[in-house]
Amino acid sequence: MSIAHLLLWATAAIWGFAFVAQSVGMENLGPHSFNAMRFLLATLSLLPLLLIFKPKKSQNNRKLWLGGLTAGGCLFLGFTCQQIGLQYTTAGNAGFITSMYIVFVPILGLMLGHKTERHTWVGVGLALVGLYSLTVGPNLSINKGDAIELLGTLFWTFHVLLIAYLSRSVSALPLSIVQFSIATVLASILAFALETPTLENIKMAWWPLVYAGVASSGIAFTLQTLGQKNVSPSISALILSSEAVFAVIGGWIFMQETLSTRALIGCGFIMTGMIISQWPRKAKTAAVLV
Repeated sequence: MSIAHLLLWATAAIWGFAFVAQSVGMENLGPHSFNAMRFLLATLSLLPLLLIFKPKKSQNNRKLWLGGLTAGGCLFLGFTCQQIGLQYTTAGNAGFITSMYIVFVPILGLMLGHKTERHTWVGVGLALVGLYSLTVGPNLSINKGDAIELLGTLFWTFHVLLIAYLSRSVSALPLSIVQFSIATVLASILAFALETPTLENIKMAWWPLVYAGVASSGIAFTLQTLGQKNVSPSISALILSSEAVFAVIGGWIFMQETLSTRALIGCGFIMTGMIISQWPRKAKTAAVLV
């Protein structure tokens, strides 16, 4: 295992434990106030990285701002659902349900004309079985928090496909700064309209905010960028999908959360589905002998 692989594992761990920070942070702040401060800190933490990772000079600025506005909206909606959902479900459940975007992406991609390999559909099927086992209770009922997290997963799916499209002509770092800035504005509007954030409450939630805003954004972004330089996209996605596992571990260690046998089986199916859908395949190209 190379240093690049370790950097990606560290990124997945940081993102997974962020679910714990988000849950703890809401002991003192409402979901919108927490998100507003988190997005602001994320924006500020990314700005210094412009000195390290210099963006392309030839990028499409119009696409940067329009794409950043749309991506920022998706980011805001995804995190809003995630944060509200965490009020009614566990960090572990939230982590695994959120990670379902990995298998939802090929479904939506098919509607957009993208090609999907057969093994990906096997992974999607297993993940959907796991999702049912994890979230659906007696009489086909579903926990309110799980339902909200699942709604958020749709926004994460749109976000992934949008970023994949924009990344062809726009540098990742400026795009991240623009979308976090947009999300800051949107979350701030809801925070002041629906909640009463105070400086005292913000101070009481300082470490979850710093973790979610700085570690989960600025630091994790840097580690991901460095790691993916020397690791293939499929292996990178495979490693980063372990974020859900770290969310469960974090919930167990720091919040004494436990999962039922049925929920554990569901998580196992989801994780297996994600691994199968992202497992690298050898290119089907004929060898040419010279």
